Amino acid sequence: MKGRWKFVVPVLFLLATVLLFRFVLFIGYVPTESMEPTLPRGSIIVGSRIFDDLKVGDIIVFQHDGKLMVKRIAAVSGDEVIHKGLMIQVPRGSLYVLGDNKEDSLDSRCWGNPFVEEHDVIAVSALGEEIQVRERKN
Repeated sequence: MKGRWKFVVPVLFLLATVLLFRFVLFIGYVPTESMEPTLPRGSIIVGSRIFDDLKVGDIIVFQHDGKLMVKRIAAVSGDEVIHKGLMIQVPRGSLYVLGDNKEDSLDSRCWGNPFVEEHDVIAVSALGEEIQVRERKN
């Protein structure tokens, strides 16, 4: 019986780790300058896959055109934004997102459909407004 525990404990630990990262935590990196200076290129971002109320200012990881992106929520359902010179309202269940580096960010201002569906959000930055990055050493 004692010999079995040598294998059972590591397998249980591995299973718990896989479940934790599949359903609770998200760890990724920021591949571009679009979120500078908040998140420099190459930064590591830690997010929570468990969230409820998305609000303006949250940094989110979401799926867009088959890619994972990191942006800040600029407007939520019902908010009005000026998009390409027109005042538009963010539809129910949608978000308007911007990169912090407006000069170098592909975001809602650039897309044909400027909105991100809430169901496409994968994670919300886990550390809020606190320092949430660790730059990669190259």
